[in-house]
Amino acid sequence: MDTEALRLFVISAELLNISAAGRQLGLAPAVAGARLAKLEKEVGADLLHRSTRKVSLSLEGKEFLPFAKEIIAQEDAGLVALGRGNPEISGTLRFACSSTFAQLYIAPILPEFLDRYPGINLDLRFSDTQAKLIEGGYDLALRNLAIEDSTMIGRKLADDKRVLCASPAYLARYGTPETPNDLANHRLVIFGDLKRDLTSSEAQLFQFPPPHAKTRVQCDDGASTRLATLGGIGISMGSIWSLHKELRDGSLVRVLPNYEVNDGSAIWLVYPKSNVLTGKVRVMIDFLIEKVGSSPAWLT
Repeated sequence: MDTEALRLFVISAELLNISAAGRQLGLAPAVAGARLAKLEKEVGADLLHRSTRKVSLSLEGKEFLPFAKEIIAQEDAGLVALGRGNPEISGTLRFACSSTFAQLYIAPILPEFLDRYPGINLDLRFSDTQAKLIEGGYDLALRNLAIEDSTMIGRKLADDKRVLCASPAYLARYGTPETPNDLANHRLVIFGDLKRDLTSSEAQLFQFPPPHAKTRVQCDDGASTRLATLGGIGISMGSIWSLHKELRDGSLVRVLPNYEVNDGSAIWLVYPKSNVLTGKVRVMIDFLIEKVGSSPAWLT
């Protein structure tokens, strides 16, 4: 299989522009189009939909793209190992991350990453709604739970835990729960459809939110959940990485501190098994471990 044609396909898929992809490889538009058409004939599928106005990936193209990337990455790695090829790390890195975590820890360090790796461009998807890595064509994602998906590979970035908390104003008005059963009589702020078990030192299990609890606010954005809790709306569950400053300055207070949230939460960097660990992914993982994971702000 023509690896240069594969490279052209990958760049075309990233840019959604065959002519621009061809220019990156020194090919005239007609030559680039012919090279892609030959590749499509070889694999027996239309990889790109073309019209006079735009180019888009076909369903077959989306399925084929990670394999094309892997073949190219393996070729580049082999050439570099032999002292040939271009060792400069380049390309577009598609990275998905919680918007709340990104605002606090990712966005502030991006300028340094881009200065360090001028050949890498970033396609960022910051949302507290979890993205599907393979279907979305992501190279790397950050997750707040242990990896249970067998199609993924994970690298632990840092420890974390979830806690229950409320504002002093809320507790002064509505009282402080003494046991998990008391939560049924309190106002709750719930992040998405989050349900977790609380464990006591006696190994008793309690569910949060408890059955028949009064949910005043349900929200799919972590930052807004924190702000609603600070505003005194109710009791919420959140990650230490999101709440540590407020817990330290007293604007939020832990509720039921003798009970642990039993979900083994941690911060993980994950990527699909079908994707080879390319240079751009490897340097992003190393950079995040250096800047975030080596000394997490929420654990110091």
